[in-house]
Amino acid sequence: MRPRLPQQVSFEGVFQSRFIRMTLPAPGRLLELACQSLLKDEALAIAALEMLPMELFPPLFMAAFSGRHNKTLKAMVQVWPFPCLPMGALMKERQAYHEIIQAALDGLDALLSQDVRPRRWKLQVLDLQKNSNQDFWAVWSGTKSSMCSLLEPEEAQPKKRQKVVGSGPEPKPPCAATEVFIDLCLKEGTPDESLVYLIKKVRQKRGLIRLCCNKLKISSVSMQNIRILKMVQLDSVQDLEVNCTWKLSTLEKFAPYLGQMGNLHRLHLSHIHLSSHITPEKEEQCVGQFTSQFLSLLYLQELSLDSISFLEGRLDQMLRCLKTPLEILSVTNCLLSEMDLRHLAQNLNVSQLKDLSLTGVNLTTVSSEPLRILLERACATLQYVDLDECGIMDSELTDILPVLSRCYQLTTLSFCGNPISMSVLEDLMRHTIGLSNLTHVLYPTPLESYEDVRGTLHLGLLAELHAKLRQMLQELGRPSMIWFSANRCSDCGDRTLYDPDPILCPCYMSV
Repeated sequence: MRPRLPQQVSFEGVFQSRFIRMTLPAPGRLLELACQSLLKDEALAIAALEMLPMELFPPLFMAAFSGRHNKTLKAMVQVWPFPCLPMGALMKERQAYHEIIQAALDGLDALLSQDVRPRRWKLQVLDLQKNSNQDFWAVWSGTKSSMCSLLEPEEAQPKKRQKVVGSGPEPKPPCAATEVFIDLCLKEGTPDESLVYLIKKVRQKRGLIRLCCNKLKISSVSMQNIRILKMVQLDSVQDLEVNCTWKLSTLEKFAPYLGQMGNLHRLHLSHIHLSSHITPEKEEQCVGQFTSQFLSLLYLQELSLDSISFLEGRLDQMLRCLKTPLEILSVTNCLLSEMDLRHLAQNLNVSQLKDLSLTGVNLTTVSSEPLRILLERACATLQYVDLDECGIMDSELTDILPVLSRCYQLTTLSFCGNPISMSVLEDLMRHTIGLSNLTHVLYPTPLESYEDVRGTLHLGLLAELHAKLRQMLQELGRPSMIWFSANRCSDCGDRTLYDPDPILCPCYMSV
C-alpha cells in the first residue's frame, strides 16, 4: 500500500514552489532539479503520483531512472499515464540495469495483479529495447522542441503489428495483456539474469504479459533457447538474424517458428549445411518445409543468404514462395547453377530492388546473360551493387557495361577480387561517368599490377595505374568520385587498398 501524504503537506504547494514560482532561465534544468529534490523523499514522491500532472511523469521518471530510485520506478509503472513506457531508450551500452528492470517488472506484476486498475492506468507496452522511441525522452528532456506528438501518447508505442484483414477494433477487456518488448539474442550458455527474471514473470502471469521483440538474433539453437522461443510472440519479430552453423535437419525444426513471423521485414540466414547421412528424399522434404514458410512472410523486404549449401538447383523453389518485392537481396558464398541464375534474373520481382550482392558466387563457368538481364530489369531502382570475388573477367564485365551505364540511381559499385585488366577498368569509368549519383567504386587491382602469376603485387605499378584513373576522373569532370582499389593478399587474406596512398596488409608492411 502506498504511503499517504502527511496532512500538513500541500501537494500543490510543493510543486508550485518547485515548478511555478521559479522564474530563472533554463526551465528544463530547473524541472530536473525539482524532480531530484522530490526524490530525496521517496515516500513523498510515491504518494504524490496520484495527483502528479501527466506532463511531469517523464521528467520525474528520467530522474528516478538516472538516480536508480527503484521503489519510485516500481510505483510509477503502476500509474504510468501513457500507453507506452520506453524505458530501454534510457539504457546505455555496457551498463548493468538488472535491478531497474526487475523493479519495472515488479511494478507491472503488481499492476496486473490488481482486480481494479488505477484510474490513470494506460500502460499497454513496456519497451526495454535500447534503440527504440528515443524521441519520447528527447522531447520531455527539452532536446527537441515539439511536444505535440507526445501529447498523443499512442505515437510512442512500437510499430503496431498487422492485424488479420476484416478484424474490427475490440473493446479492451479489464485484464488486457501488457506487451514487454526486449532485445533478444539467443546464444550459448545461461541467459542473462534480466531475461531469466522476465521469463519467470511471463510464466507466472499466464498470458497477462506477452514477450515481444522487434529484432531477434540466434547464435545457438539449444533446447533452452527453443523453450524461450516458444514464449515469444513471434508475430512481433521484424528482424531475424541467424548466425550459427545449422544442419538442414535443424533448419527443418526451426521452419514452423519462421512461418509464424508474419511481420518479418528482414531475414538473414548463414551457414546451413547438408549432413552426409541425409537421404535425397529427406533432403527434399527439409528444403520444402523451409521454403514453404516464405509464403507467410508477406512483409519481407530484405533477404540475406550466406553459405547456404542447399541452394544449388533450388533457388527457384524459394523465389516462387516470395510474395512481395524485395528491396535488398544478398546471396553470398553460395553455389548457384546457371539455371538458378536464370530463375533469379527472370522470376525475381525487382520493382523495388535497391541493393544486390552476389559476393562469392562463382560466375566464371556460367553465361553473363542472366546477370545482364537481372541488372537490366532492376536498373531503375538499383543503388548498390556488390559483385566481389565472383570470378568475373574482362569479357563478362564488358557484357554488362551498357546496362550499368543505365543504373541512374546507383551510388556504390564494388567488384573486388575479380581478374580485370586496366583497359576494361577504363571502359567502365567511361560508361559510368555520367551516373551523377555514383560516388564510390571499389575496383580490383588491375592485372597489370602483378609481377608474376603467383599474385605478387608491384606497388609501383599499382600507384601508376591508380594515378592514371584519378587523372581520367579529373579530365572527365568527376574529380570527387571516389575510385579505390582493393585485392586480397594471397598469404594473409587481408585487403590492400589504394586511395590515394596504399593501405597495406601486414605481409607488405613487414617487407
